[in-house]
Amino acid sequence: MTNPLIAPLADRILEYGERELSPGEAERLAALPDGETTDLFHFAHRIARRFGRSGPPVLCAILNAKSGFCSEDCAFCAQSARHRTGVETFPLVSPERMAGRAVEMAERGATRFSIVTSGVALNERELDQVARGVRLIRERTDLAVCASLGMLSEASAGTLKESGVTTYHHNLETARSFFHRVCTTHAYEEDVETVRIAKKAGLRTCSGGIFGLGEGWAERLELAFTLRDLEVDGVPMNFLNPVPGTALAGRPLLPPLEALKCISLFRFILPGREILVCGGREVTLRDYQSWIFHAGADGLMIGNYLTTAGRNIETDLDMIAAWPGFR
Repeated sequence: MTNPLIAPLADRILEYGERELSPGEAERLAALPDGETTDLFHFAHRIARRFGRSGPPVLCAILNAKSGFCSEDCAFCAQSARHRTGVETFPLVSPERMAGRAVEMAERGATRFSIVTSGVALNERELDQVARGVRLIRERTDLAVCASLGMLSEASAGTLKESGVTTYHHNLETARSFFHRVCTTHAYEEDVETVRIAKKAGLRTCSGGIFGLGEGWAERLELAFTLRDLEVDGVPMNFLNPVPGTALAGRPLLPPLEALKCISLFRFILPGREILVCGGREVTLRDYQSWIFHAGADGLMIGNYLTTAGRNIETDLDMIAAWPGFR
């Protein structure tokens, strides 16, 4: 029998939509015992279908276009110069390389493609190089082009918009109250401001976080409500895959059902927002990866990530083909 708390809250969201769930109600859902987690999935799936998930899933692919050299001290990041991870480092790749990778991923089923760079922000020369790459991608593919290039100014956001970028990705990573445990080299508000600048420029905004950093449910819900207040368009949900040499190398993986519960709770709080499952899903969810759709997700990232390998793309496509909601 479904917990009597879940159905009335879900029905209210299904009828009235965004901003129906209060922080207190979200806390009560987060406190439900593990045995009732699958009940959350059922209603999260209904909410996802009610508020936009129809047709095939969103399939994102990325290019690590500039690797390493980052001066930030993010505890999870293999690209921080403060960590000894042995990650490959290289400067910004050419526009041709950007376009070539985009064509390859379009042929393999991607519907979106993002150019991702390490570091605090790009300089003017690098930004121009990315803009040229975006134009080539738009000429050669039908992909929606996204960018994740660090902090933005109004001028740089305008340049990206003009070049053909549709979505700007910039994760908040975790809750404001927990951020000092993850990064000390910039303020949380700087990340929030970059999301606002992207929105002001007319770009879609994609912002989420990493789960399993040591935060609790209170911090996870705080992040979800911050994203709701910012009115972001998409929410990428990543799960920590601890990299040797980083400050979080010893963190345990989240249990699969706890990770899926994160997805469901974000769906309850952000019913009309696009939820994508990205880094760490293979090692965290393992045999439960197809459950992301039942838990309320709209899509996933395919192919490799920035410094870690993703699952075989054909395996992901087979998984999606077998999911009845996409037939």
